[in-house]
Amino acid sequence: MLKYLKKYRAQCVCAPLFKMFEALLDLFVPLVVASIIDKGIGAGSAAHVWHMSGLLVALGIAGLAAAITAQYFAARAATGFAADVRHALFGKLTALSFPDIDRLGTSAMITRMTSDVNQAQTGVNMALRLLLRSPFVVLGAMVMAFTIDVRCALIFVAVIAALSLVVWAIMAANIPMMQGVQLQLERVLGATRQNLTGARVIRAFRREDAEYQAFRAKNRELTSRQRRAGRVSALLNPVTYVLINLAVILLVRQGAIRVDGGALTTGHVVALYNYMSQILVELIKFASLTITINKGWASWKRIADVLALKPSMADGQTAAQADAAAPAVAFDHVTLTYPGAGSPALEDIDFAAMPGQTVGIIGGTGAGKSSLARLIPRFYDVTAGAVRVNGTDVRDWPQDALRARIGVVPQKASLFKGTIRDNLRWGNPDATDEQLIEAADIAQASDVLAVKGGLDGAIEQNGGNLSGGQKQRLTIARALARRPEILILDDSASALDMATDARLRRAIAALNYHPTVFIISQRAASIMQADLILVLDDGRVVGKGRHAELLENCDIYREIYNSQFGGEVSA
Repeated sequence: MLKYLKKYRAQCVCAPLFKMFEALLDLFVPLVVASIIDKGIGAGSAAHVWHMSGLLVALGIAGLAAAITAQYFAARAATGFAADVRHALFGKLTALSFPDIDRLGTSAMITRMTSDVNQAQTGVNMALRLLLRSPFVVLGAMVMAFTIDVRCALIFVAVIAALSLVVWAIMAANIPMMQGVQLQLERVLGATRQNLTGARVIRAFRREDAEYQAFRAKNRELTSRQRRAGRVSALLNPVTYVLINLAVILLVRQGAIRVDGGALTTGHVVALYNYMSQILVELIKFASLTITINKGWASWKRIADVLALKPSMADGQTAAQADAAAPAVAFDHVTLTYPGAGSPALEDIDFAAMPGQTVGIIGGTGAGKSSLARLIPRFYDVTAGAVRVNGTDVRDWPQDALRARIGVVPQKASLFKGTIRDNLRWGNPDATDEQLIEAADIAQASDVLAVKGGLDGAIEQNGGNLSGGQKQRLTIARALARRPEILILDDSASALDMATDARLRRAIAALNYHPTVFIISQRAASIMQADLILVLDDGRVVGKGRHAELLENCDIYREIYNSQFGGEVSA
């Protein structure tokens, strides 16, 4: 935490200093009141009363100025701290590998970026203002009490010790509870996100009531955890009041005896009572501060867990050189098992794709087609074997250099809020409008530009104002805008009609820079003209070759082809 407060050293020093200056002024107030009672009212001196009253007003104004200054510095430090932590968190999350993101979860990341950072910010703000002030006032009041009367001051020592024990015990019990509250909040957020993103599916299957009940159960558990944590933290105020009021009773009784014996004056007893009241107020503040710091510390620990994460996939350091004689992509007996999975998603995959070739990948649902595609840009690391691009293992490539050569069109089309131009330039930030329009033409998206108002046409979050086919064509145009050496189309034409799909494949085949193209599809028609076709089944290659060869010697490919075109077909 200190790492992110380092930039705000001055504010972190000035905020508590000004607060303690305010507290020091407060400690003089009971002595001034005692002087008014003993030397002003008791002696019948109106001048002394007016003089001391003016001093009280001056102390109040100076204390107010100090408090405002302290608040300013604390707010500057806390808001700056929160901004820096958010930047660090966002940078860490964007640097995490796909396996790390899968393990952490989207809801957990959102909660840490929002709720946890806000709680930590509040904790820092309150700590800078009160963490030193309250103990300073409590100890200062006790010291001032000793200067007035030692016997009465011993009551202060006993009550402070008792209250410190109570605060420590409640804090120790409350911190784990607050961590549990934040964890359950993640689950509620996850359920909310799932319902909002899947709203159409939920309504189509009339699952509103079931999802409502499931959400209600999670929310009920969150409420229950908050109540349990709240019950423990709520003990602070009543216990504090009971102990302080018992101490006040003892103080007044002891003070009365000392006044009766002539050892104290009435003003001294009032001063002692005021010091006890100051201790009460500060301990109540400290009790609230303890709850706030508990929440902030629990949130900070969750933030720190993410910041401490080491990416499971180290970036390559080799300055990879293109080898013209090497395959564009080569899989060398590759096996992939996802973290936590019981069986491999891919097993012993072995093939090579030369520059400019088109590779078709086909197979049933769950055969491992997308998993194979994810290994080329190194979204995941292989469990065994090696994937090579231009003769160099992808683990040795710097990830930026590797992915700059590859254009990926994912299975699920994702677009971002903004204009069509903004989205297409994700592929190439320096692309001109002419280049973007050319990429859209190749992707058969010219009609999308015409309907949506050209490159300035607005796109809603996740392409909410586009059809599935329109989104797919724009994501293909985005990949083509970077003129990649390797183009991966991961079932990216599933929402296109057969004629548009055919025009798209012809346009890609006619590109003048001849990329190596991987077409992953459920349609045999989409990959029939490929130079190499891989047939996957349960993570294994069960057929490899051209269309005519596979019709002759691969049962699974022949079955897929016949199911789509009908009848028995001979090679």
